[in-house]
Parts: sequence; structure tokens; C-alpha cells
Amino acid sequence: MPELPEVETVRLGLEPVLVGGTFSSVTTNRADLRFPFPPNFSRRLRGARVTELERRAKYLIAHLSTGEALVMHLGMTGRFHVHRAGAARAQLLGEYENSVPADDKHLHALFEMAGGAKVAYFDPRRFGYMLLIPETELPDHALMRGLGVEPLTEALNAAYLANRAAGRKSDLKAFLLDQRIVAGLGNIYVCEALFRAGLKPSRRASILAGRGGRPTEHAMRLVAEIKAVLAEAVAAGGSTLRDYRHADGASGSFQSAFQVYGREGEPCVRPGCRGTVQRSIQGGRSSFYCPVCQR
Repeated sequence: MPELPEVETVRLGLEPVLVGGTFSSVTTNRADLRFPFPPNFSRRLRGARVTELERRAKYLIAHLSTGEALVMHLGMTGRFHVHRAGAARAQLLGEYENSVPADDKHLHALFEMAGGAKVAYFDPRRFGYMLLIPETELPDHALMRGLGVEPLTEALNAAYLANRAAGRKSDLKAFLLDQRIVAGLGNIYVCEALFRAGLKPSRRASILAGRGGRPTEHAMRLVAEIKAVLAEAVAAGGSTLRDYRHADGASGSFQSAFQVYGREGEPCVRPGCRGTVQRSIQGGRSSFYCPVCQR
């Protein structure tokens, strides 16, 4: 499942082609993905200009001149191929680890732009989906209204985290994965941020709040590390994608920078620490941590 940095990476690849462009033709090759395509999907998009392409949590949202928003979720295996006008071949925006090669039987939607560019959506497992939602209804839509703050914005700060953590009995891992608190954070980057902050995943989230709900040093350090690890992952093209090509053609991957995730049984990389990375199961997901330097 792609996490926030991977979705942001795809957004950055789509933005130069979509924003400012107009859909001249939209073709769907089946009636549904995870959910049915919206009624009159192709007709409603034809002639619409994309005014902005944003990411909200793990959703891509194309704001349209028609007053609607095209909301896209990649699911587990959704990916886009971008063929710019005059280019010799398509640009692949992400190929997932262990995914099957893309072929025409997995091509479910084709967006043709007025300038000649084409954006093809492939999805072998069809867990992704696309919706058309009126802009006025978007903030209160079921998919959006419960989402927490974006972790790469100023809205995520130590005071906010302390306020949400005060008095909580849940552990840090579950607290950070709660999309109602921080939108878009996933298992990989929570493990990495907690390691960098020196905090054990199983500690109570309430350690982030002190007397009167004031943020503790733990909260300040954790916020800084969440932002740092996500920014680094975005710059590297994410980690659940393989063979990703940035808009300038350069490849990148964050897997090589993992400090704990997937490193069970390996020595801790923190200088001076003699611990060994361990794995535990929390809420049905693997947590990787160092039992010596994460407390």
C-alpha cells in the first residue's frame, strides 16, 4: 500500500501534465474499480480544466473548472503512466514492489489532454477508485471530514500533538496511525520517526503532554522527526515504489535509508548503541524498534 510520500511523489509527477490542462477525452475500459465510476464520468470530465492538483492524506484531488473535484485513491496497485506530447515513451509514476507488469488488460482509464498528453491509469487488483465530488461538498464528504492535520504543514506542531495525546491510554504507534489525528501517516514512516525520536512504539501516547497539556520534549522531538523523515522520503521518491522516475528522469528510493523498518535482527544503526532491532505486532502491523535506545 503506498504511503504519503509515494502519493506525493505521484502528485508531483502528474502536476506538470494535468494542472492548467483540459481533458479532451476520457475513456474507461470497465464499469468499476473498487467502486463504480461515477455516472457520466467521461462526459463530466470532458472539457474540464484542472486548476489545481493537491494531496490530502493518501488521496489525489484534481480541482476542476466545472466546480467538481476528481478524487483519486491508488489502492494497493494503482499507478499512472504519463505520455507527454512528442515524447518517445511514457513515464511510469511508480511501480510497486512485487506487483505484476502493467499491460493493456489492467488499463482501466485513459485521460487525453487538449495539448496532446495522455495519462493512463493501470490497476491490476482494482483496489483504487475515482470519484467526482462537488467542490462545495468536499470538506464535509465522508472521505474527508474526519481526516486529521497534514504532517508536512505547520498544523502539525508539538502543541497540537500534546493536545490530542493528553490523557490517552493508547500507545504511540496506534496514536500516530490514527488518521483522525495525523492524516496520511503509515506504518513505515511511523516506525522510522519513532526510532529517530528515541521513543518506543508501545509507550503511552500521553507522554507527549505534560502538566496543563503543555507539549513535552518528546512531543517536540517527535514532530521534528516526523516532518524530517517524510520530507526525505518525498525527495527520494518514497519507499513502497520501485523503479520510480522523477519528473526529470532521475530514479530514487527511500528503502536504502531505513534505520529500523524491515531490519529485524540487525544491529542498531545509532552510533554507540549495541542494541539489535526487534519486531513486534501492534494492531495487526509489524513494529520495528531498538529496545536499547528507544525508551
